[in-house]
Amino acid sequence: MPAVPLIPNHDPHPQRPAKLSRRAYENELYRLQSELVTMQEWIRREGKRLVVVFEGRDAAGKGSAIARVTQYLNPRYCQVAALPTPTQREQGQWYFQRYVAHLPSAGEITIFDRSWYNRAGVERVMGFATQEQYKLFLRQVPIFEDLLIQDGIMLRKYWFSVSDVEQERRFRDRLEDPLRRWKLSPMDMAAITRWEEYSRAKDDMFLATDTITSPWYTVESEDKKRSRVNVIAHLLSSVPYEHLEPEPLEIPDRPPRQNYYRPPRELENHYVPDVAATLERRAKKAKKAK
Repeated sequence: MPAVPLIPNHDPHPQRPAKLSRRAYENELYRLQSELVTMQEWIRREGKRLVVVFEGRDAAGKGSAIARVTQYLNPRYCQVAALPTPTQREQGQWYFQRYVAHLPSAGEITIFDRSWYNRAGVERVMGFATQEQYKLFLRQVPIFEDLLIQDGIMLRKYWFSVSDVEQERRFRDRLEDPLRRWKLSPMDMAAITRWEEYSRAKDDMFLATDTITSPWYTVESEDKKRSRVNVIAHLLSSVPYEHLEPEPLEIPDRPPRQNYYRPPRELENHYVPDVAATLERRAKKAKKAK
């Protein structure tokens, strides 16, 4: 019997989806963001609680997706939790303890830009957690998430999937972009050299934590525009929110001026320089030079 050829765990030349046109993307994104505002108002009025976990490889598009989700939401009722490396004190706590502190209260949304699943990913691969800590985490996390759900929290977990080819391309783009250079770290470089280790860690994590009550939803992220539209549309479809009519407001007539007069502008010495005016003059000069 001939040997069965091994199937590689990634395609070295993945087929990238056709790019979404900017017009189609912006129109749909605006519609979806309008619905997110409606959803948040329903959550606020009804006293619901929503937790959204964004996980995935480095440069998979989590951060930009979160930015679009939260762009028009009221920050008083929506927080993004992107926790730094645990302090020495936090290392001595129950592992989930520092995440519990960021869970939402009634009427609030919490979005985790990486979450307690750090233990199953980077901490496991990079050796920041012992094997005993890792195994304990896998046993506890389904119980922990069931407790959140039983208490009424709506929990959604998204995994942003990106190929090794696309990840490396995005890393190289960041390296050459002074505005995004700060996003690169030695940990990101390890993401390239330990690709297969991270793949195995993700597979094991899904096997233990993709449950009926708290499933993982995979977001294909080869094209960031598509992934943003897809994840927002899915999030909206998974929350049973209602379209509530906004409270009626009426802009009052401004009363007549009484006895207040603004002091002369010359007395205010600390104006911000009008840099925009210099840009306008520069543009006019360039236009004349043509």
